[in-house]
Amino acid sequence: MKESHVLTPGKELLRFKYEPVKLDKGYANRTLHIDIGKNTIESKLVSEQMKEIFIGGKGFDLKLLWDIVNDDTKWDSPENAICISSGPLGGTTSYPGSGKALVTTISPLTNIVIDSNVGGHFGPFLKFSGWDALAITGKASSDIIILIDSVENIVKIHEIKTKIRDSHLICSGITDYLAPDDDEKQYVSVVASGSGAEHTYFGLLNFSFYDWRRKEVRYKQAGRGGIGSVFRDKNILALAVKCKHWKPNWSITSI
Repeated sequence: MKESHVLTPGKELLRFKYEPVKLDKGYANRTLHIDIGKNTIESKLVSEQMKEIFIGGKGFDLKLLWDIVNDDTKWDSPENAICISSGPLGGTTSYPGSGKALVTTISPLTNIVIDSNVGGHFGPFLKFSGWDALAITGKASSDIIILIDSVENIVKIHEIKTKIRDSHLICSGITDYLAPDDDEKQYVSVVASGSGAEHTYFGLLNFSFYDWRRKEVRYKQAGRGGIGSVFRDKNILALAVKCKHWKPNWSITSI
């Protein structure tokens, strides 16, 4: 067994309990909004108009971002949002690429809207946890982690104090914290950005997934537009989801 680098969250800043939902034609019909500056978490309904006009992960991201930012919003403005969605086919393994998620924000490289697609399990885990999309706004005063736990149906924000700044160690450390048992690790995905994003405008986001064949955490990247730099500017050390409602190693006929 490989050496563990468990990252244990500190003080709990906020807890949001939510009700589980059953997906309907690929939709949970709600989005999760987290303001880490105001320390608020809110659930919002998805309208039929939104599904008809803004279908897909990119469409949902752009709609959320449009509703949040204004003409004066810059990449490092508190109201700039990091939006993540996978679309109605997210997690449907009979469709190639359905593990993808879209990440959207205002780019520090261009100061205009940018999107980046990324593989792994985070998108389907977010969907099967009961959320079509996620929008994070505000800036935390110190490093935090955001945990979405669909096993207990809770979203939590914690302070975290650590000198670790390598995103692969952050992802593996949070995975070890959320899943001490190796068999549980396949149900966890962590998003993080490392020290490079703290000093450049082109930082990327690492999205982790647990490779149950190799018995190790692996990574996919959202590499366009400097989204990782926005992530670290907001003092988010990690964003994690734990979901046991979707198994990445199931056969197609199991979905």
